[in-house]
Amino acid sequence: MKGLIFNVKRYSVHDGPGIRVTFFMKGCPLSCLWCHNPEGISPEPQTVVQTRKVGEKEFNSREMVGRYYSTSEILEILDRERIFMEQSGGGVTFSGGEPMMQHEFLLEALKACREHGYNTAVDTSGYSSAESFMTIMPYTDIFLFDLKHTDDKLHVEYTGVSNDRIIENLRMICDSGKNVIVRVPVIPGKNDDEMTLKSMRDLLSSLNRDKPVGINLLPFHRIGMNKYGKFGMNYRMNDTTPPSPQRMNELKDFFEAGGFKVKVRG
Repeated sequence: MKGLIFNVKRYSVHDGPGIRVTFFMKGCPLSCLWCHNPEGISPEPQTVVQTRKVGEKEFNSREMVGRYYSTSEILEILDRERIFMEQSGGGVTFSGGEPMMQHEFLLEALKACREHGYNTAVDTSGYSSAESFMTIMPYTDIFLFDLKHTDDKLHVEYTGVSNDRIIENLRMICDSGKNVIVRVPVIPGKNDDEMTLKSMRDLLSSLNRDKPVGINLLPFHRIGMNKYGKFGMNYRMNDTTPPSPQRMNELKDFFEAGGFKVKVRG
């Protein structure tokens, strides 16, 4: 069995504890307005044209986005980075796209990583079946769980899907006692108003936990905007300004007042 991966990021420090290797898997059921990895949306390999300018001349080359990896190839990559992961308390993270769209391969890879002694994390939108999540839970040490909005109607407007299943899965995973870090993308004008923030904090406070979940606040950025044209997609966030460091600190204080351990990620 092989999985379709569009990027392998070594020495990652923002995808779980310690130094990690993150595998970005292709395919996502959401279409978030602010997505910064448009190359991860399609579940198929894609060919794009890369343009490089040298002086006044432009050179075009065709590049394949997405490569199939076997579990043994993933383990070979991890084995080369083992010393850094062990010394830092890190491990391997499967992200995307949405890794649950390749559930069978994800399950196989997680099992193999655990058998070889690696700490495992899954970065997910939460939009998958409860049954699929239950099958990977025994082999997943940490869930990095996205929470984009609590209002279902707005969640559909901004991401293309309902959040009912997402919130149900978040509750289920927390009920299981798994280590959960909730990642909140802070999108000005979309989910950073007082009512939405209070609703998010109330939801997280209601989760069945011995201790509150960790929270990572992810400020909106435009880093991925130049990718959109290569994939024939329109970038829809030109009028949105990234939140200031001061605003992110205000939000950090807001969630910390609810008893949460909060980190602001770049």
